[in-house]
Order: sequence, then structure tokens, then C-alpha cells
Amino acid sequence: MIGVALAITMPTFQAQAQNIVTLNGAGATFPYPIYSKWFDEYYKIKPDIQINYQSIGSGGGIRQITERTVDFGATDSPMTDEQLFKINGKILHIPAVLGAVVPVFNLPGAEDLKFTGEILADIFLGKIKRWNDPAIRTVNPDVKLPDEPITVVHRSDGSGTTFCFVDYLSKVSKEWEKKVGRGTSVNWPTGLGAKGNEGVAGLVKQTPNSIGYVELIYAEHNKLSHAPVKNAAGQFIKGSVETVTQAAAGAAKNMPKDFRVSITNVAGGKTYPISTFTWLLIYEENPAGKGRILKDFSVWMLEEGQKMAPNLGYAPLPQNVKEMVKKTIQRIK
Repeated sequence: MIGVALAITMPTFQAQAQNIVTLNGAGATFPYPIYSKWFDEYYKIKPDIQINYQSIGSGGGIRQITERTVDFGATDSPMTDEQLFKINGKILHIPAVLGAVVPVFNLPGAEDLKFTGEILADIFLGKIKRWNDPAIRTVNPDVKLPDEPITVVHRSDGSGTTFCFVDYLSKVSKEWEKKVGRGTSVNWPTGLGAKGNEGVAGLVKQTPNSIGYVELIYAEHNKLSHAPVKNAAGQFIKGSVETVTQAAAGAAKNMPKDFRVSITNVAGGKTYPISTFTWLLIYEENPAGKGRILKDFSVWMLEEGQKMAPNLGYAPLPQNVKEMVKKTIQRIK
């Protein structure tokens, strides 16, 4: 269940057990549901290891791992060359799973909307202001659209979910790329801000005539309508495990060795266009004992952890990517 509590911790009586090693991580809200599941399951087989994770957004995860205030970070947007240059050490990007960022809306009387990338860009630019705008009507001719103002909801914190969304908008809208661009935080031309996927989902749910963007599982758990989006092949595709897997398979063919890659708007008839990897950020060199735990957990995540992904709305890593990740994990010391 997704609630307002953002820290993953084991019961307090467990922490009193002898010889427990604690690892602390922080970052993306996007993978919070599966990380919660993983850390709980891993504790069952390794009761001497406690992993705590705070879901504070990708920007916070990057900042804390850079400052070494956590043992690992988590992000849905790869660190930039500039960010990596500031690191005292070497950080590895370890792909964990894949997911979809979906446009969610609360429009009474309308549940089956479709969007093109250009329409989404113009809504979030503030150019399309009302639900019955001709552009929306053109792709939704059978939907009764109200003459109501659109309330835009976006992230207020540094977010990999935001990066994925605006990276897609930058690819499909030259105006968006020029005026707003890419980043974990951007200067939004319009709208209300909310913290975390949880905050955006909650605000859209309680605000009629609103639209926002969240990771797929947050849409499903909050019972929010999410729309198919037109992909590079011209097909309207809804975010799902299967359509994200299609996007990942196409990107895997040209995967860089450091795994810092965008898979938004990739080619393929059945690909969902707003898809992304989510990464664990782990130093290659770690304090004594913790490097071994991080390596062992990462190996478990690649094998047993991937099997849990589909039930939580995430796509497991393609096999060829897993083989590459295995080699990278061996570099953790």
C-alpha cells in the first residue's frame, strides 16, 4: 500500500538484535513500492542486514550520495557528467527495473482520453487551457469534453519522474525543448506543485478537471485514469509492463557501458513512449563490509528481485541488460 510514510524501516525490536548491519539509502519515489518489497524480502533471508530507504526524490538521492550521507542513492534520471565530475570517487549506475510515467487525469464523465506528445507539451506550457480545446477534441472525437479550465499538477521537488516526462516532451515539442527543456527540476510555465509521486497522485485525485504525471503503480493504486500516449510509430499506447518492456528491448541493443541512457520515444509499434530505467547509485569503493553487502544485494536483486517486478507494475530488466549489469556489480568493493 502506498501511503504518506516514506521511510522503509524494519520494526524497532528487530534493530535490537545482535550484529545487525544497517545500510541507509535515499532517493527516487518512482521505485519506492518495489524497493519496499525488496528490502522486506531480503531481510527475511538476511536477518542480520537492515536496509533503510527514504523516498525523497531523485534530486535528493543524488545530493545525498554525492555528500556520502547515505550508503546508496536512487534515481530515475542518470547523473550528468558535471555531477559525476564533482564526486570524490566513482559512482556506478546499477539499473534496477523499468517503469512507465503516465499522464493521469481527473475529468468527471470522461475516463478514456488519448494524448499526443504535442498536446501534453502545450497543456504543461499553459497554451492549452481548457478541456474542450480543439486539439484535445481532435484526438478524442467520441469523448464529451467539458468547457472547464485545466488544472495542471507537477512535481515540486527534484524528480527523476519529472526528468523522464520532460525528456519525452523535449523530444516531441521543439517549443518545450527551447522554453523549458530537461532536468530533474524545471521552471514550470503553469500549474500547482506537489511533492513526490504520492503528492501528485493525491492532488490530482482530489482536484476535478486536473492533469498530472506519475509512475504507473501510483496511478493504479490511487485508481486514477491514465491515458494512452501516441508513440514514435504513430500508435496510441497505454503504459504497462508489456509496453515498457518493448521500449527497453529496443534500447538494449545500443546500451552504453555506464547504463546512462534515455528510452523515451524509442522506435517500435508497441512501445510506450514515456518509459525509463531506474538506477541504484553505488560507489565502486565502499567502507569495509558494506561493499560486500551492496554487491550481494545487487546480485539478489538481479535474479530473485526481478521476478517480483511485474506484480508491482514494473518491467524486469531484459536478459541482455542483466548480463551487462552482472559484470558491473562485480566492480563494487
